[in-house]
Amino acid sequence: MTEGMADARPYGVLAMAEYARSSAVTDEVLTALGGFAEVDPGLLVADFADPAHAGALARAEFLVSGWGCPPLTAEALDRMPKLRVNVHAAGSVKHHTTEEVWRRGIAVSSAADANAVPVAEYTRAVIILALKRAFALSAGLSTEGWPSPDNRVPAGVVSRTVGLVGASRIGRLVIERLRDLGVRLVLSDPYLTAAEAAELGCELVDLDELVSTSDVVSLHAPELPETRHLMDGRRLAMMRDHAVLVNTARGSLVDTEALAKECASGRLDAVLDVTDPEPIPREHVLLTLPNVFVTPHLAGAQGTEIALLGSYAVADLRRFLAGEAMLGAVDIADLPRLA
Repeated sequence: MTEGMADARPYGVLAMAEYARSSAVTDEVLTALGGFAEVDPGLLVADFADPAHAGALARAEFLVSGWGCPPLTAEALDRMPKLRVNVHAAGSVKHHTTEEVWRRGIAVSSAADANAVPVAEYTRAVIILALKRAFALSAGLSTEGWPSPDNRVPAGVVSRTVGLVGASRIGRLVIERLRDLGVRLVLSDPYLTAAEAAELGCELVDLDELVSTSDVVSLHAPELPETRHLMDGRRLAMMRDHAVLVNTARGSLVDTEALAKECASGRLDAVLDVTDPEPIPREHVLLTLPNVFVTPHLAGAQGTEIALLGSYAVADLRRFLAGEAMLGAVDIADLPRLA
């Protein structure tokens, strides 16, 4: 490559928090990016209004964003008149994009597909453990001792019914990972037809039927006004005795206090990677119950997995600059029902 060709490479900037930069944009990711574009690895934009970044922003044709990226307001975009594309090395773009981004015709890509994989793996794992009542039985060892077979609630994976709420990208990956377990899969999603559900290997049912017939109810719906408390007191009361609620989606989908009452009674079990509020107070009753397993929103990419998001974003940027379709392209029409 000649010096003139190198100078003609598109220039872009990184906009994210330092913790996101260090984990998502690793040296390997930067090397891949540097193979076809120009970026200053030492420049990390945390404030688009910072005068120190004015020159770089004025040149930027692309933006690699991540967790902690400041909002792309009209004022911010005015400082980036050449911006053509924003590739997001994380999941949801709702926290930093605005309607102004689409109004100006700026393409947007998300690495949500890459982030969905570890969430699906986590969900599969906890569904198997929950169906075996591993969490509750393990917690009881220190207080009740080794349980006798006669006193155990019947458990096992094969022939159980798993209900999935939402055929989102994560929901679909979870379905793929459950097919070989010998479980019956039922699905509730207002955007899906029965034929489409059948193609996924699921039976399409309405939500009330799903919660009342499933041994596990796994939530994969987006956070929207209409999905707040989707699992309210009424629906939680409809769940089978000793059924398990798994939430790796958004905490607001569940009425936390109603769930706490059901779990405190011993009737339901729960596995929660997200809560409402989040973080959940240390003194909350859900954290004291042996039949409730709570993790601190870690189902998504963690540690070494986060670099996969950066690699995904850089690969999509390369596609865009080559005139190809981005795999993670975000359409504004789909934004309201995306996570």
